[in-house]
Amino acid sequence: QVRLEEAGGGLAQAGGSLRLSCTASGHLGRLDVMGWYRQGRGNQRELVAIRGKDGITNYGDPVKGRFTISTIDSRNTVHLQMNDLKVEDTDIYFCSLVRINEGDTFWGQGTQVTVSS
Repeated sequence: QVRLEEAGGGLAQAGGSLRLSCTASGHLGRLDVMGWYRQGRGNQRELVAIRGKDGITNYGDPVKGRFTISTIDSRNTVHLQMNDLKVEDTDIYFCSLVRINEGDTFWGQGTQVTVSS
């Protein structure tokens, strides 16, 4: 199937930066959408940022202008650069991959991001 390997995260001070990376392997498609969600306060995970293989991106409102999703070295790896971090960005961040043709979604194991004031 699909395996997602996450890296990065950890502890930062408010106003600081962190970077997350996620590498996908396995049976991948041409139209896959990769990105990041975070656990949030409700029952549904909250969108952070996603990027299609066509380069189109979408960001959650709380992170617009501060976070940037990109693929630099490989189209199967997405990086999330998180700048100007806020205490409210503290959460568990999950890498996701949606296989558009197959109609399924895969999740990473999650990585903790903690922002202190």
